[in-house]
Amino acid sequence: MFDRLREDINVAFQNDPAARSKFEVLLCYPGIHALWLHRIAHYLWRREWITVSRFISHINRFLTGIEIHPAAQIGRGVFIDHGMGVVIGETAVIGDGCLLYKGVVLGGTTTEKTKRHPNLGKKVIVGSNACILGNITIGDCARIGSGSVITKDVPPHATVVGVPGRIIKQRKKGEQEALLDHGQLPDPIAEAIMTVLKENGKLKQRIKKLENTLNLSSDADDAASETESEIMSIFMKNYKDGDGI
Repeated sequence: MFDRLREDINVAFQNDPAARSKFEVLLCYPGIHALWLHRIAHYLWRREWITVSRFISHINRFLTGIEIHPAAQIGRGVFIDHGMGVVIGETAVIGDGCLLYKGVVLGGTTTEKTKRHPNLGKKVIVGSNACILGNITIGDCARIGSGSVITKDVPPHATVVGVPGRIIKQRKKGEQEALLDHGQLPDPIAEAIMTVLKENGKLKQRIKKLENTLNLSSDADDAASETESEIMSIFMKNYKDGDGI
């Protein structure tokens, strides 16, 4: 038992650069406190002490701001960072080494008493306020971007962002994997617009050449091209700097 407690503290200390000491983690990290109380509740749930286990889960939520159904299955080395607003449903399964940030929801999509919550593989990272809904599987080492809504299976080593979630990167097995960088998430909409602008620029260049050949160019066309080039430059600068569209 003490080995598991020590493991939880070490995992939190390694994953949070704000932690100054393991003693601080022991006293001040609700994410690991929630896991410890959940293990007690889960133990009682499996022995059909239903009401008592639910009451411990309720106290857990009151103390930590993290709601974990006592029937949920959570592996080793899991870390819930900050944790306020995290909800983990009854039939959810979380694999070893997963990292969950605040506001994450592992929810259901049906009222039937059946398997209705997601399965997270090993070493999955779920960004702040992401919702993973339904009986779906998130593959090992997947990355779920902050604020995303996931309702379909995600393959291993994929990065998913958006509402609904879209795969924007598929890493190869064994490829170097850094922790999810919340400040550098890809923007699929911006990437699509960027592609359209580039193709539009190529078409305008071809039209310009054709107009020059036929002597059809005008000062108005040149002024419009300069304006469009300026807009393109501003967009590219903001896109590269990560400031959004």
